[in-house]
Amino acid sequence: MRRPALSMTGLALAAALSLTGCGSDEEPDSEAGSTAAADEAFPRTVEHAMGSTEIPERPERVVVLDTGELDSVLSLGVTPVGAVTTDVSQEFLSYLAEDAADVEVVGTIAEPNLEEIAALEPDLILSNSVRHEAIYDQLSQIAPTVFAADLGDTWKENLLLDAEALGKEEEAEELLAEYEQQAADLGEAIGDPAGTTVSPLRFVGGPIRAYQPQSFIGTVLADIGLDQVELPTGETTTFAELSPERLTDADADVVLYSSYGPADESGEAAVVAGPLWPLLTAVENGQAFQVDDDVFYTGIGLRAATLQLEQLRELLVD
Repeated sequence: MRRPALSMTGLALAAALSLTGCGSDEEPDSEAGSTAAADEAFPRTVEHAMGSTEIPERPERVVVLDTGELDSVLSLGVTPVGAVTTDVSQEFLSYLAEDAADVEVVGTIAEPNLEEIAALEPDLILSNSVRHEAIYDQLSQIAPTVFAADLGDTWKENLLLDAEALGKEEEAEELLAEYEQQAADLGEAIGDPAGTTVSPLRFVGGPIRAYQPQSFIGTVLADIGLDQVELPTGETTTFAELSPERLTDADADVVLYSSYGPADESGEAAVVAGPLWPLLTAVENGQAFQVDDDVFYTGIGLRAATLQLEQLRELLVD
């Protein structure tokens, strides 16, 4: 489910009120003016996957309960007071770890700790209904809670939703425009991106996941202009599942592969050492690249997407 692009009317109106209400002859500095405009944009009501939520004041103590939300708030210059980790690590994702160094861990994505969340006295909780619909009511009793409807390929809409809750729509629009220009520039640098097929493969234990266009990495590849190998999917449209014996179904010019957890436990080590791996076109041509799972698959958001562009430029252009 996709959300439409969100309106900036509320922020624009607040900015206008801020300017007309200024009685001083001195020009306020831009940072103070921006903060005042954001403050005057509250209270506001945000429509989201679970209904509507009133946010009385500009949030200052934010808790996020998924990797995409952590990426989004940090991208918008907000350091949350609490966040969850993945199920395979007690640390935050590597590419977010430095900026999240002072953030309290409040459980995992699968099991957020409600007591620890409440103890932080948040004024906003951000997540999505895919992960946490079952505990939405409990979270809403702790603080105003805003949920995106989906995750992965809806990361841009989710960023705009988080920005609306934080009063930072303008910043989000500018950041997305910069990202999209970088993606277009990379496509031009590659030369003929539509003539290059890509298979994003992820080893998670059990079947191999071949990610499809309706996935986070799929949106980034599409923004660049690269073609993906499309395969039939099951209940989810995000990825197809392949047994090791069907590895060659994902044959492509470029393979981007990683493991969720250690390679010897995910199945990666066995497949890469197996008889079918050398038969892939990308492997034969030296175009099979092991990539950072945190950036390409686990982390979902603007920072991860931007890092993907940087790393793909190094792999495919430089």
